Amino acid sequence: MALTHTLHPKPTISVVIKPFHYCPSSSSLPLYSRKFQNGEIFLGTTFSRIQTYHNPLPALTRRLFLPSVSGLWDALTSGNSARDAVMAIRKGMQLFRQRDVLGSVVEFDKAIELDPRQKAYLWQRGLSLYYLDRYEEGAEQFRLDVAQNPNDTEESIWCFLCEAQLYGVGEARKRYLEVGRDSRPVMREAYNMFKDGGDPEKLVTAFSSGQPNEYFYASLYAGLYYESQNEPDAAKVHLIAACQSAYGSRSDDYMAALAKVHCKCRNWNLN
Repeated sequence: MALTHTLHPKPTISVVIKPFHYCPSSSSLPLYSRKFQNGEIFLGTTFSRIQTYHNPLPALTRRLFLPSVSGLWDALTSGNSARDAVMAIRKGMQLFRQRDVLGSVVEFDKAIELDPRQKAYLWQRGLSLYYLDRYEEGAEQFRLDVAQNPNDTEESIWCFLCEAQLYGVGEARKRYLEVGRDSRPVMREAYNMFKDGGDPEKLVTAFSSGQPNEYFYASLYAGLYYESQNEPDAAKVHLIAACQSAYGSRSDDYMAALAKVHCKCRNWNLN
């Protein structure tokens, strides 16, 4: 459900907030993904329309990683540290997209040093830590994020992925973070698959004729599920399929970049 959030006494800006990382106290929340009602995304101090490969698609992804209006305002008015922290996060995200995972963590850690409030919301850092095999730190990061937003399906899954590497699938499932109902059918099915066990092939089949982004997410999480089960060959099939899908190959979604990072880290050739 979209929420309308108006900030006072700062300049009044009405925005539609996707329902993750929501906290009534905006001054303590550095990051949000925000989509304006005209379809534009707030990106720094400019507007950038979402890029899709043909026609605009339903906004299924929660990963349009942009500074919040309130967080940006605080950064512009609260001194160099807050501004520099926002810039470090943006640079870290850019480096991750460029497959420089270690460099991205350096920037995310720099942001935390500059503005410690950032740590509880830096799920991007958790993703990078996973690919550096720093699973304990990654799980801690995702648990911090879910504590702020108990309705975050993907961070619950990523916490499981980290803890499956640390403790094994059985123990990770006992520690599984239960969250609220996701509005996206594909992510509800993926969440239940990781939580209770299931068949990744059925997940992909169920969404193979759906929207391109649904097929991408089904393939992505099918591959990640197989990786948690220590089945690298099956994981490879689905992660490469995610990368080569229409959405995965052309979208600016951060998770499309993540799929490519995954293949690079596993030395899988996308060609």
